[in-house]
Amino acid sequence: MSHTDKQLSDIALMAKSARAASRQMLSASGRDKARALRLMAQAIQEQRQALQAENAKDLDAARKNGLEDALVDRLALSDKALDTMAAGLLQIADMPDPIGSTTASAIRPNGMRVAQMRVPIGVIGIIYESRPNVTIDAAALCLKTSNAAILRGGSEAFHSNRALGAIIQQCLAQAGLPVDAIQVVGTTDRAAVGELITLSDDVDVIIPRGGKSLISRIAADAKVPVIKHLDGNCHLFIDADADLDKAHDITLNAKTYRYGICGALETLLVHQDIADRALPRIAQSLTEKGVELRGCERTRAIVPHAAPATEADWETEYLGPILAIRVVDDLDQAMEHIARYSSQHTESIVTENLAAANRFQREVDSSSVYVNLPTCFADGFEYGLGAEIGISTNRLHARGPVGLEGLTTMKWVLSGDGQLRGQN
Repeated sequence: MSHTDKQLSDIALMAKSARAASRQMLSASGRDKARALRLMAQAIQEQRQALQAENAKDLDAARKNGLEDALVDRLALSDKALDTMAAGLLQIADMPDPIGSTTASAIRPNGMRVAQMRVPIGVIGIIYESRPNVTIDAAALCLKTSNAAILRGGSEAFHSNRALGAIIQQCLAQAGLPVDAIQVVGTTDRAAVGELITLSDDVDVIIPRGGKSLISRIAADAKVPVIKHLDGNCHLFIDADADLDKAHDITLNAKTYRYGICGALETLLVHQDIADRALPRIAQSLTEKGVELRGCERTRAIVPHAAPATEADWETEYLGPILAIRVVDDLDQAMEHIARYSSQHTESIVTENLAAANRFQREVDSSSVYVNLPTCFADGFEYGLGAEIGISTNRLHARGPVGLEGLTTMKWVLSGDGQLRGQN
């Protein structure tokens, strides 16, 4: 180690090691990457007891610190959680390797061939909270796409993440791949995050996963590009030409499938021509499931037990059993409401009118826009991506669920036979 290296912090050294590993990963074969992933799946099964012993330290600390039961549950490396991790690794191992694939060549008049090749982004910093399964998901997706990754999990999962990181590096070495291709930050100091997001020379992109406060802070302070979403304020519009049974079932599924996911329905918009027929049944079913309803004046004329909705209700991602409801004049007013209040995550329309469906999908500016589907389908696995590292509401690079292709970029590759510019 040079004198200069000795003066660098641990995080800066990790970033430089990751940069070196990312260059080595450019020559990694799909076979070696798949082998590493399968070895990880095997090691998780074989080292189950050791992993659960480390996880128990995190669980004990979480309970002593008064962490909510739901969060403690997400933190636990149960037998089912470990089986799911191993299965996910095998699934990603079997997926087609995107790296090195090219678009169809275009042949220029001088005979030169022009195409694009899919390549890794380089070094990816991933900052996340709570669930240790993210350590495996992130490592697997970054490895499959030949990226190097620096993983910084939440302090509440410190021992679990460190144990999983050791397995990952052990399996990389067994597969003949650089061990620094996947590194887990070995400190709970928040300053490590603050430094990581400024290392623009050695880190190419930051992906935060967690609560709004974490993501907002990273987005504000980062000197490295960030792939993120802050809110999932998702909308469903029931059009005048909706099938009422579909509208009922889709609304219930969108809201109650899981309250805490970013694709959960937060605001229901209903066309005035169908509101008096659609809303009573929907409201009754939601109320029976314990959902609190907050509505505009026209909604409350149909559903008297709904509380008055305020301006704040249209802006809120509840992540809980609360739903805001507004009766709108028409499709245009529904899209105006979405344009004003949406977080550009996921929106859906229920309609049998093809023209309305086409307009909605064309004109609503969100990362995912559905027809006759609940918003809770916002998930990379449901899209056929195999897995995801997160859902992006960015406009540039990746938008929507970020799977394997979202962790890659393209470069132009040209081939010729000695052509010179300026020749006829």
